[in-house]
Amino acid sequence: MINFLYKTKLSLVILVSLFNPMLLLTIDYRTFLKYIKYSSIDVLFIVLVSSFFISLVLSLQIVKEFLYLNAVNLVSSILAISFIRELSPVLTSLIVIGKVGSLVTSEIGTMVVNEQIDALFILGIDPIRYVIYPRIISLVLTLPCLNLFALITSFISCSFICFYLYDMSPSFFFINLFYKQILFDFIKSMFKMLSFGLLISIVSCVSGITTVGGSRGVGLSTTSSVVTSMILVFIFNFILSYLLFDNGISSFSFL
Repeated sequence: MINFLYKTKLSLVILVSLFNPMLLLTIDYRTFLKYIKYSSIDVLFIVLVSSFFISLVLSLQIVKEFLYLNAVNLVSSILAISFIRELSPVLTSLIVIGKVGSLVTSEIGTMVVNEQIDALFILGIDPIRYVIYPRIISLVLTLPCLNLFALITSFISCSFICFYLYDMSPSFFFINLFYKQILFDFIKSMFKMLSFGLLISIVSCVSGITTVGGSRGVGLSTTSSVVTSMILVFIFNFILSYLLFDNGISSFSFL
């Protein structure tokens, strides 16, 4: 319980300090650029492949039902709503947690165990600015970009399965893809990703910086970081979806 309260307090301290406008002038840009690469280029292939096949499966199950109801013009819009509002943000976040969040925690945890953080204190370097801030900012910036690529891949994948199995032309699919609220939903989806990026990065960094117990402690911190991040993403996804999308109006009214 004490450990939980300490981590919560440290997370809030880091979150509040991020609003300091002088932050961008003091972070370590080499670490920042390195983690931009880790959290974008190194993750992009996994995100694209996962989005492609998830889209294939979802289309396989949904399209035939709408064809049965003779509502073929609603297929692409419903798929777009599903991916923009929920599936793409959550799927991308889970991939980033497993790939980048675990890396962040294990790296910082190893630095703590090897007393590198103490060495930074001795040298007069603030470890939060040098170690934590670059990782947080890089994740917050790259998650919306990954979400964009995931959405594009999902739409292409859906159009492919609709054309290959159900003889629906890609032009017909993409014409009906753009429903009335798509721009607003896209902006809200990107806001979700900014929130998830902040959440994942803070949890990963705090789990790493509070590591104790040698190499075994690094493993435990990494596992705890991944599990905690996933649970919080699911919880905050519900909260954000309720606040952003639950206006009491059916999505069909926007089509």
